[in-house]
Amino acid sequence: MKAIQFPNMKNPTLTFRLLDSFADPLIDQEGWNELAKVNTGYSIFITYQWQKIWWEHFGRGQLLLIATIYNEKVIALAPLFTESGMIFFTGSGGSDYLDFLGDIKEDGILEGMLNLAKAQVIDFIGFRFYHIPNDSNSHRLLIDFAEKNNWSIYDDNELLAPLLEINKFPELAHAATRKKSLLRHDAWFRKNGDLLVQHFHRSEEILPYLNEFFHQHISRWNTTPFPSLFLNQQQQLFYIQLCEEITKTGWLRFTRISFNGHSIAFHFGFNFLNNFLWYKPSFDILWAKKSPGEVLLLHLISKALEEEASIFDFGIGDEAFKSRFATHQRKIKTVELYIKE
Repeated sequence: MKAIQFPNMKNPTLTFRLLDSFADPLIDQEGWNELAKVNTGYSIFITYQWQKIWWEHFGRGQLLLIATIYNEKVIALAPLFTESGMIFFTGSGGSDYLDFLGDIKEDGILEGMLNLAKAQVIDFIGFRFYHIPNDSNSHRLLIDFAEKNNWSIYDDNELLAPLLEINKFPELAHAATRKKSLLRHDAWFRKNGDLLVQHFHRSEEILPYLNEFFHQHISRWNTTPFPSLFLNQQQQLFYIQLCEEITKTGWLRFTRISFNGHSIAFHFGFNFLNNFLWYKPSFDILWAKKSPGEVLLLHLISKALEEEASIFDFGIGDEAFKSRFATHQRKIKTVELYIKE
């Protein structure tokens, strides 16, 4: 596809370009991931690897990767796609946090990227941006954009993402690993058999256990109103490819807990820029009364402390067990913008 590019009329040193694909030579994965650190700061979900693999498995409609260029260098990115007249972030579905990349505060950058994206959609209706953290610059800038251009904006569907801020409250983080309930459940397994905790970082260690993890997760959620995402074969393939392609980054965190040789709990997560993410846990429902999930949580918080992580991020969802450990409730918003009739 021929590149589409036009200047920023407010700042002629900036131009905006529609990239051909994730393989566009204008930016590589290292440059992309440097931009990913600027706004949301520690979200695995806006890294090059996550976004590319997500698009390969779940992409639909037309990909719209919009770059802001200064001195022939990409300084900001809007990773988007369009379907049925709406424009969304790539990663919309399964990604806890999404955002624009790079410093978009300079006047005209956000507006230029949105306008170029909009220009690609013949039947344009609006933008729907899922899962923007409330503490991101993007939240305020989208409101400013709507007010300046007389667009309608809807800021709703607030979700909570509890955090244990290890860097701010190290004493509370260490105290979490000494909670009586966690220690009691861990002690029961140790007293009555062989409890083994294994933490894996590389694909060759993780891949042999993924099918067991998928089936355990399916069984865990089978008796609830919320069926496991791994009933979808495409989701299983997505996680397999994540393991294979992210292994070199060192971000993967996969934990297996076994009792007398039998897997009683798993966790698939990440440590990205010292943000230790609780992402996809599972446990064997046959052992539910002995709380293997709490044993898992004990060892994951301990692992985060061992790695000197700054944050233990419980991800989206305000389940009661998270509030027992969280020091902060991060707010996550969905923002929608429409041109007024």
